[in-house]
Amino acid sequence: MPTLKPLISPSSLDLTDADAQPKGSVPKGDAADAAIKPLLERLDELQVALEAEQKQALLVVLQGRDASGKDGVIRKIFGPLNSATCTVSSFKKPSLLELHHDFLWRAHQVVPAAGTIGVFNRSHYEDVLIVRVHDLVPEKLWRKRYRHINDFERLLTDHGVTVLKFLLHISEDAQRERLEARLADPTKNWKFQAGDLAERKLWDKYTKAYEDMLTECSTEHAPWYLVPSDKKGPRDVMIVEVLVDTLEKMKPQFPAADPEVLKLRGTIK
Repeated sequence: MPTLKPLISPSSLDLTDADAQPKGSVPKGDAADAAIKPLLERLDELQVALEAEQKQALLVVLQGRDASGKDGVIRKIFGPLNSATCTVSSFKKPSLLELHHDFLWRAHQVVPAAGTIGVFNRSHYEDVLIVRVHDLVPEKLWRKRYRHINDFERLLTDHGVTVLKFLLHISEDAQRERLEARLADPTKNWKFQAGDLAERKLWDKYTKAYEDMLTECSTEHAPWYLVPSDKKGPRDVMIVEVLVDTLEKMKPQFPAADPEVLKLRGTIK
């Protein structure tokens, strides 16, 4: 059974730095590396079956503060999968075209098709997070978006798309350490922006926005998982556990071969 449990309609939440630390018997260090290997192998097997079946899809939403590990999770967990049937969509500042549509339009464009896995690096939830924190739209508008999002995700699940949402939760100290490490690394500091520090100053506002996002939009049909992310190894193991468990419950099946095709066995020259 997965270590992480879904948050189903929580009445209230208080996100603290303590929640960013893995608890219990989650493997760490070398043990985490050993534990994740068979899980990744099983994930690969399930992806192949999902592709062959062509009836269901899996949408994985990754949210989290800067340096929470979204890119690392994508490389570690989804990087080894077949890129033809596992796609990653990143949600950055909306384009002019996207701004001329409703806020869910750009998300709907990249929902995974049947037989595939889709990963959202950030997502439609930016429209109740950064939009809220920076007062980009009136409160009466962004508050309605919780209901719009829940209806959108219900639409997806009704049409065969299983939705999993992971909030990668890190502590303030862990983010500081990772930002400092990023600045010191010439392979990573090119993408560092001064605006990253401005966002850090809004820590408490973002915390409240995350808390409301979880309480308003964690449903039975599209649950949120709160992932302690101060430690990378345990973080990755916990996410893969949920992915494998979910796909096994989806039970993708290999289709039966055409009997006429099977008659060709042993005749190929």
